[in-house]
Amino acid sequence: MTDKLLSIRGLKIYFHTFAGVIKAVDGVDFSVDEGEILGVVGESGCGKSVVGFSIMGLTEPPGRIETGEIRFNGLNLPDLDERRMRKIRGKEIAMVFQDPMTSLNPLYTIQDQMEEVMKLHFDMTAEQRKNRCIDLLTAVGISQPQTRLTNYPHQFSGGMRQRVIVAIALASNPKLVIADEPTTALDVTIQSQILKLMKRLVKEHRTAMILITHDLAVVSEMTDKIMVMYCGRIVEKGTRDDIINRCRHPYTIGLLGSIPKLASRQKRLFQIPGMVPNIMNLPPGCSFAPRCDYAKDRCRTVHPELADIEPGHETACYYPVER
Repeated sequence: MTDKLLSIRGLKIYFHTFAGVIKAVDGVDFSVDEGEILGVVGESGCGKSVVGFSIMGLTEPPGRIETGEIRFNGLNLPDLDERRMRKIRGKEIAMVFQDPMTSLNPLYTIQDQMEEVMKLHFDMTAEQRKNRCIDLLTAVGISQPQTRLTNYPHQFSGGMRQRVIVAIALASNPKLVIADEPTTALDVTIQSQILKLMKRLVKEHRTAMILITHDLAVVSEMTDKIMVMYCGRIVEKGTRDDIINRCRHPYTIGLLGSIPKLASRQKRLFQIPGMVPNIMNLPPGCSFAPRCDYAKDRCRTVHPELADIEPGHETACYYPVER
C-alpha cells in the first residue's frame, strides 16, 4: 500500500478583479500516491493549470487561495512562508512548463541553468554538479552531453529544449513532478518521445506526477488515474480504465467523442455543442447543463456534487449516462 504523497481538500482559488470575482478553482478534492501518475484534463480556462501553480506556491495577486488544504508529506503548503516553500519548490516538487523557449533563459548556458537547482539545494562541488548534468542529459536522450552543456537554448531544437526542462525538473530527484501541457508546442512525433521519456523516468525513480493537458488521448497512454475538470470543478475522476472505457459524465463522453478515429467513416468530427460559459457569470446548477443533451430541470437549478458510481469512480452528474 503506497502512502498518500499529496492530498488536496476543498481547494478554492479565486481571482478578485475590477470586473468581478473569477472562481478559477471552486472546491477541488483529490490525492496522488507515491509513484502514481494523475492526468488532469479539461478545456482551456477550466482551472487545471491554476491547481498546478497553487501546489508550487505560485498563485499571485489578484488570485488567492480562499479555502482548502494542500497537504504534501504531511505539511499544509499554504501555511508555509516563502522561505520554507523555497526549500520544497524545485527540490521535492518540480514543474515542467509548457513552453520550453520561455522556460529557459536565453542568456545562460544549459549547464548554468541545470546547476542552479543543485546550488540551491545541495552541497556539491563544481565537478560533481557537472557530472550530474552530464548524467541527466544522457538520461533524457541528448547526445554529446559534455559538449551540449556549454550551448545556449537557441542552439537546441524545441524537442531538445523540452528534454532539458525534464532533466532540470528531475535534477533533485523530486517526490512530485507537475507537468503543465509539456508537449503543446511540439510536433506529434516529438510529443510521443517526450511523453514516453517522462513516463519511464518517473517510474524508474518512483516519482509521482500530475500531467495537466487538454488531450484525453495523451492521458490514456500515460496515467494511472484521470481527473476531468470543467469550469473550475471536477466533473469526473477515476482510474484510467474507468474514464476511458466506462466514463459516465456527458462532458467526458463528449471529450472522448471529439478524438479523431482513423477507422471511422464519419464525414465530420463530433463536437460538443455550445460554448463554455463565462466563468464570471456561471449558470445556476450544473455548469455543463446548457450544453448537455441529458440535462433536466434539476440540473439547471442545483449543482451536483461528486458521488461514487462504483468504488474509486466518481462523477458530478444527476443522470450519469450509460455507455
